[in-house]
Amino acid sequence: MKIRVGQGYDVHKLVAGHPFWLGGIQIPHTHGAFGHSDADVVCHVLCDALLGAANMRNIGYHFSDKDPRWKGVDSKVLLAEVLRMVREAGYEVSNVDVTVVLQEPKLNPHIPAMKTCLAGVMQIPEDDISIKATTSEHLGFVGRQEGIAAHCVALIYK
Repeated sequence: MKIRVGQGYDVHKLVAGHPFWLGGIQIPHTHGAFGHSDADVVCHVLCDALLGAANMRNIGYHFSDKDPRWKGVDSKVLLAEVLRMVREAGYEVSNVDVTVVLQEPKLNPHIPAMKTCLAGVMQIPEDDISIKATTSEHLGFVGRQEGIAAHCVALIYK
């Protein structure tokens, strides 16, 4: 068995009145992440971690923000395509571990719905998806509520 690990990191600016998509679901909040796609940082770090583990570069390489096809796209579409590519290369997902760094809103009430949504997209058990949330203790761009960051580690095997 071949086991590989990948790591992902993403940040997006928070904009007042913009929809806030995170972990495949819409979170009610006064601000939302802004980007070329729907700016779902959880889906984006999952993509980068999985692509990295499979040695397939990164999300920007496959889904350029210069390509109008990806403008406003639901990031679950990107994640599903990444999983298709990873599986086509002979790998399967063992587990993923995501940490979201956000001052507000509190995410713990939304994590079960995120896990359910992502398990469906990724076709893996919810038990293989870990999502945690933390703040930056009011430090930096996250602490000033200017943006959101996320980290992910993914383990794949064949």
